[in-house]
Amino acid sequence: MGNLLEDASRAAGNVATQAAPWVERLARVGFAANALTYIVIGALAAQAAAGRGGRMTDMRGAFRAVLERPFGRGVLIVLAVGFFGYAIWALVEAVVDPERRGTTPKGIALRIGDVGSALIHGALGLAALHLARGGVGGGDNTEQLTARALALPYGEWLVVAAGAGVICFGLYELYLAFTAQVSDHLDLHALSAEAERWALRVSRFGIAARGIVFGIGGGHLIRAALRHDPSEAADLGDSLRAVRSGQYGDWLLGVVAAGLIAYGIYQLVHARYRRITPAA
Repeated sequence: MGNLLEDASRAAGNVATQAAPWVERLARVGFAANALTYIVIGALAAQAAAGRGGRMTDMRGAFRAVLERPFGRGVLIVLAVGFFGYAIWALVEAVVDPERRGTTPKGIALRIGDVGSALIHGALGLAALHLARGGVGGGDNTEQLTARALALPYGEWLVVAAGAGVICFGLYELYLAFTAQVSDHLDLHALSAEAERWALRVSRFGIAARGIVFGIGGGHLIRAALRHDPSEAADLGDSLRAVRSGQYGDWLLGVVAAGLIAYGIYQLVHARYRRITPAA
């Protein structure tokens, strides 16, 4: 695996160097697309928590909410371009390795994660484009995908592994929120010291909120596998509903909703201040 990644990195290096300006622009649009989507999800959940309408939804639900607004179709097309751009940037990170994470076990794991991120954001781009062109739905939901996985040989184990992976990702997000240097990949010299402190605080809050939501989703996947019931699987909207279902549910939902909005702001900070060097 290490040799394969090294060979791919060398082969892609020259291409990345030539395409670097476009890759950087697309990556920044991608961060902005992520930002808008999470802000919409958080704002809708906050409205629901406050009893002012709103709803608890996932990324595709956020796309539909955008479509309902003035110029929504055009905004969706821009979002699709952004998600495709983010997918390209994630692939560049995986193959070219501009941040020099190398072929250590940790480096390979992070680069494989980049490939997964590219696939997810590519699928989101297709879903946004499909909806902008007048389509309905936009891909299988979590319950449908879980049902397909459970129908496979050793499907329960596959879904348990997927749920465990999602929980691990949520825990990793919490690690980033509370212990990691969030600003490692950011160039914040243009901000005042006070503005930088607030940007990092908001970012940590947002990362923690997303980690909690992903952890809940992973737990639901494992329960779906153990009960062989795909209806137990949870997308982002279902995870938010789970937050609301407990004691002090509206208050907890409000906090998590604010966290998702904060995560959107964190993505906006990346869109503006992320150091993006597509060439190794």
